Amino acid sequence: MDGVNKYILEMKNITKAFPGVKALDDVTLKVRPGTVHSLMGENGAGKSTLMKCLFGIYALDQGEIILDNEKVNFSGPAEALRNHISMVHQELNQVLDRSVMENVWLGRFPMKRGLVNHKKMYDDTKKIFDEFEINVDPSVKTGKLQVAQRQMIEIAKAVSYDAKVIVMDEPTSSLTENEVEHLFKIINKLRSNGVSIIYISHKMEEILQISDEVTVMRDGKWVATEPKEELSTDSLIRMMVGRELKERYPQRNVTPGEVVLKVENLATLTPALKDVNFELRKGEILGIAGLVGAGRTEVLETLFGIREKGAGKIIYKGKEIQNRTPREAMEHGFAMLTEERRKDGIFQDLSVSFNTIIANLDIYRKNGFLNNKKIKKNVDEMIQKIHVKTPSDSTKIGNLSGGNQQKVILGRWLLTDPEILLLDEPTRGIDVGAKYEIYQLMNQLVQEDKSIIVVSSEMPELFGICDRIMVMSNGTQAGTFNAKEATQFEIMEASAKYI
Repeated sequence: MDGVNKYILEMKNITKAFPGVKALDDVTLKVRPGTVHSLMGENGAGKSTLMKCLFGIYALDQGEIILDNEKVNFSGPAEALRNHISMVHQELNQVLDRSVMENVWLGRFPMKRGLVNHKKMYDDTKKIFDEFEINVDPSVKTGKLQVAQRQMIEIAKAVSYDAKVIVMDEPTSSLTENEVEHLFKIINKLRSNGVSIIYISHKMEEILQISDEVTVMRDGKWVATEPKEELSTDSLIRMMVGRELKERYPQRNVTPGEVVLKVENLATLTPALKDVNFELRKGEILGIAGLVGAGRTEVLETLFGIREKGAGKIIYKGKEIQNRTPREAMEHGFAMLTEERRKDGIFQDLSVSFNTIIANLDIYRKNGFLNNKKIKKNVDEMIQKIHVKTPSDSTKIGNLSGGNQQKVILGRWLLTDPEILLLDEPTRGIDVGAKYEIYQLMNQLVQEDKSIIVVSSEMPELFGICDRIMVMSNGTQAGTFNAKEATQFEIMEASAKYI
């Protein structure tokens, strides 16, 4: 394949340093036309920095970028888009109170006689949606859609720029198995249309399924680029972490004790949940499986007082409680880690320290003043305990990797000393090493007699970390299974029970 079209994109010998850290050290990435080139590495390996260099967000210290045989140096994402390079971000950044089609064509609305041509905008959006079998009404408000649907809209938007290269950052992090299949159909169609995909993911099974080639980075350096056929899960882990990770899921030796939480006939005012019944024991990890829209998150939100309970009982340690608000839920010893870290979880421009203490501010306040000494001590201890990689506690949390942001939010809730932790997709978008650390932390918490309810779209994860798995189907509980005895087929079958 020598000649002009061997590579559509070449990033050669890219180096980028920030004060105190060399984020990229002589990294090379070469992408062939009409292929899926996966980019892997632990959080902090330099993947995001490399992409920011491509899009002109960061200026290169050294190296060059060649697109379609021409040297380029973009001044920012807008110029990259004009040159047919687009990106589907992991953290969705959409205008939720505007329509789907307005989000797709934002900043470039079709005009007719000085007015926005809504018909053309609708038709152009519908054409893309039809081609890629995206079943969404272009005129509906974006905020009304599920996360998975919003992800598809971002892909449609990338396509609308007539992209030659599309970067997809953790595109399946909030998708179920069926939705992943749909995404892969879209990717295969793009590939057959000659579009190149840079696919950033931590999900090794998916990488091995969808990729043509894989580049692995570690600590800001290029480690290897290999064809998919020559790779295995074990070899990928070894290249990513620089060591053997014998077990994906750490061993846990905790026998759950007495029932601490009993939920009877739980339902919401809106028809999201109907007649949900389950128990949670001391020292137990209970998983919740199901398709997107099945009511998994709604169970957690209702328990935590984010969503109004319409009927049923929440019985905690033998006593009925209401949890009408998150504050009330926290007073009863509940804590909740939400799915969408960027939207609901973090204050991007504020420090690690602030993001750690914000849920528990009252304990640091005395006579109207904050006890900075106590804050410093608790934050430092928490950073140590949960292994947050950060230059200092004053670093903006937005500058940390996704895995480290997630650990800070977990640390925030641990400082409230909860008895029951509600975790919604706690490992979404983080690498295999950071996942392992979060699993270890969960194990440590149940050893301390805490109880955990965890929602996850990754079936192997639920089997690997849970004692039991409750399956939701269309707002209704469809069964509860022993994680050591159940099969993936049984879980999937139950997921479809009430559809």
